Amino acid sequence: MVEDERDVWQLCQGDQVVADLVVTGSDFPWLEARLEPRAGFEALRPLFEEDLKLVELIDDEPEAWEAVYDRIRTTCSLRYPDGRTVPEFLLHIDGVDAWWRWHDKPFDDE
Repeated sequence: MVEDERDVWQLCQGDQVVADLVVTGSDFPWLEARLEPRAGFEALRPLFEEDLKLVELIDDEPEAWEAVYDRIRTTCSLRYPDGRTVPEFLLHIDGVDAWWRWHDKPFDDE
């Protein structure tokens, strides 16, 4: 099956695309995808591995998870299939599986 380009989101570090996220399904409000890493992604993989470990402990250590996710958000950006930057997102990656939710407007820091 040929993937429709509208179903490919991109994970970026700066201006560099480090992974394609090819949508395979959804479980509202989450999108699910197959991760297709590009050059530069492997340097980011440890952040996502740490995210997964800490999300399991979020009830006990919310500050630890928030600190890791803040590093992900300051290091990475997510692009819609049309190339625009996603203002807010929560992305998890486990091997080649990725799932995320997003918001079209930035959250207030207040």
